[in-house]
Amino acid sequence: MKELNAFELNENMISTIGKEWMLVTAGDETNCNTMTVSWGGVGILWNKPVVYTFIRPQRYTYEFLESCEYYTMSAYPDEYRAALKLCGTKSGRDIDKAAQTGLTPVFDEKAPYFSQARLVLVCRKMYVQDLCEAGALDKSILANYHGDDYHRMYVSEIEKVLVNE
Repeated sequence: MKELNAFELNENMISTIGKEWMLVTAGDETNCNTMTVSWGGVGILWNKPVVYTFIRPQRYTYEFLESCEYYTMSAYPDEYRAALKLCGTKSGRDIDKAAQTGLTPVFDEKAPYFSQARLVLVCRKMYVQDLCEAGALDKSILANYHGDDYHRMYVSEIEKVLVNE
């Protein structure tokens, strides 16, 4: 993997997150979890390159994001679409996602990712905010929620970008 500065990233992140999907992964060598995400964004906030990640509290990965300072967001070649689908539909409470998908964990000094990734963002949490009904100016977005299952938004600095050459 080649390391880039976040400002060197030349990728359409709207397409990468929304259409290709990404994996968000947190934990360490003793215990980690990953899940597919298709909501989020990349930009500049507080004069830093940041990623916005949205996770529901019911998800197993939420526990890892809450307990870890760092996590990764990673994108994969098309041949891993089935693996990403499994990681978004099955819980790490019930299965070993790495074993089920054949993805190989890599334990960076700060957060895990998988060797098959074509792009990895190493992210450090800076800010969290729970979404809520009162904040929904466009009430149509509430159709994405059933009961009190609102996402938590994580705003995280992109500390490292890795690309598979």
